[in-house]
Amino acid sequence: MPAPDPLAARLTVHLDASALWHHRPAYAELVHRAHREGLAGASVFHGVTGFGAGGTRARHLRDHGPCLVIIVDDERRLRSFLPCVADLLAETAAVATLDQVRIHVPDRPA
Repeated sequence: MPAPDPLAARLTVHLDASALWHHRPAYAELVHRAHREGLAGASVFHGVTGFGAGGTRARHLRDHGPCLVIIVDDERRLRSFLPCVADLLAETAAVATLDQVRIHVPDRPA
């Protein structure tokens, strides 16, 4: 019987792709800090259009659009990481969500 998929956590940061942190894209700074802290992995996804609590009008690609930074690791490590990026999140009006996920590990052939 195969082992169950291990539990992990996913930190998703929603922000505007045009948000800057010290003249650098905020999403790049988030990935840099995650890497520096030794987290398991981080990816950036740029959306074409979207809207949310940060603004009432739809954001389009011409405005640089919405952006997601997704970081996956152990929940304890991600909770410890949040204070390391609190300054960036507050200044860029980013919204962070943290949820539990399962890491799929495919069976290896014998």
